[in-house]
Amino acid sequence: MERQLENKIVLVTRRTRLDDLLARFNTVSQAQFYIEHLGADFSDYVREHERYRATVAAATALLQAFGRLQILDRSFLPTYIFGKQDVIVVLGQDGLVANTVKYSSGQTIIGVNPDPERWDGVLLPFRVPDLAKIVPEVFAGKRATKQVTMAKARLNTGQTLYAVNDLFIGVKSHGSARYTIHAGATEERHSSSGVIVSTGLGSTGWLTSLLTGAVAIATHVTAQPLTFPAPPGFAWNADYLYYTVREPFPSKTSTATLVFGKITPAQPLALVSLMAEGGVIFSDGIENDFLEFNSGTRAEITLAERKGCLAI
Repeated sequence: MERQLENKIVLVTRRTRLDDLLARFNTVSQAQFYIEHLGADFSDYVREHERYRATVAAATALLQAFGRLQILDRSFLPTYIFGKQDVIVVLGQDGLVANTVKYSSGQTIIGVNPDPERWDGVLLPFRVPDLAKIVPEVFAGKRATKQVTMAKARLNTGQTLYAVNDLFIGVKSHGSARYTIHAGATEERHSSSGVIVSTGLGSTGWLTSLLTGAVAIATHVTAQPLTFPAPPGFAWNADYLYYTVREPFPSKTSTATLVFGKITPAQPLALVSLMAEGGVIFSDGIENDFLEFNSGTRAEITLAERKGCLAI
């Protein structure tokens, strides 16, 4: 096939567990000694690494036939600027797809599972050989896609943070987060272990865990068998989000009735920090990429103005 030079493809990759060990211990033998000293199987790290590197090499050789190819390590995603017409191929785990969606701006993303025997890959429906058919269809605008609704936290400091799966608003330690929460015309002062905002894409993860725990506790306390009225997950492109207050504590200075609800375009959620220090907002489980949420900071939580786009 003739290479189409005007097309640009960005292949997003990640480091393997063995790569991380080598960065820490410098040599394979030292990494092996460390892992086996702990009683783990070092050969599993090697198999994963070799399979991933072979898959990267195969994807690179195939994609070069369709346009200009750039390989991008996930560590550069926060600062990389994707071109409007770029096609993004993600070779990793589900979390790498979600992380790439967060830093994209509407480009079509193709999730490829590098090791189907190891990873289930909910967001990785394709294998490397599939790219020969999918990439030309994406460039031609003939490939079906699915839109992904994202959440957005906007502070009164001017800072913003996007989330593909979920936002966490709370305190970075295991202490209590203190804040005022505003939902519609209702306002409360809270003391809790934080607020989780879930998107449709993330609803089968943290949201499901929260609801499962709440139902199990309520069943035990009431001695009544309780079940979800419907599956907890909701559509990836839904025009709403859910917020859940984790472990709310009622006291003389805090209440606990605004603990679960929807965030819609007509009704955003707002929180004002009452914490002198340690308050944070982070997204998609990446704790080292956070916004400070300390005294006087107001966070408005809304649906993001842009959406992710996944090839299906």
